[in-house]
Order: sequence, then structure tokens, then C-alpha cells
Amino acid sequence: MQLTRDSNALHYIRAWEPGRMRIADRWVAGNVIVGAEQIIENWTATVPTALTLADLEPALALEPAIVLVGTGTDHALPDVELMAELAARAIGLEIMSTPAACRSNPVYGSSSS
Repeated sequence: MQLTRDSNALHYIRAWEPGRMRIADRWVAGNVIVGAEQIIENWTATVPTALTLADLEPALALEPAIVLVGTGTDHALPDVELMAELAARAIGLEIMSTPAACRSNPVYGSSSS
């Protein structure tokens, strides 16, 4: 399978500042879940090291292949059990600082060639 960046992505993250990010042409503050077709604002996430499967349910409802967690300015790892629970659902988990996560803009399409 070949992965290619979807150039029609509506929710492209264009900038980041502490406490907010610019998605397309709009600034969004606080914790947020950014999907290819939906933005979930006011996400009540805990600190990254205490995230649970229940915390990620709004993101999992979007049926992602990968969940990318931004951890603020510092890199932190979530509980190993959470990683195992997501792996059991065949969902990848990527952890990185929020600035790095915003730069990755993980909105991809796939093709079978």
C-alpha cells in the first residue's frame, strides 16, 4: 500500500502556539481532536501520561488507523496498557510533542498501488 498526502484536507494544521493551533484559517484553543472530516473541541483530556481508552473514545469514534497524541512542549509517554489496548484494536499510536504533531499533519489517503 502506498500512502500519499491528501491535498484536499480541510483540517490542515497551519500553525501552533502554546494553548492553541490554527486549523485551516481558524484558531482553536485548548485540547482538541482533529480528524480528517471533523474537529472535536473542548476535549477533556488528562495529562498524556494518564490517558485512558475512555479519554480517547471521541477520537476512536472517528475510526482512525492511527491516533497521534501531542503532549505539549515536552515529550511524554502514555501508560503501556493504553498502547496495548489500542494495538489490540489494530490502531497505531504515535506520541510526540504538540509542535511536532502539528507539523506532521497526519491526514493521508491510501492507494493499493
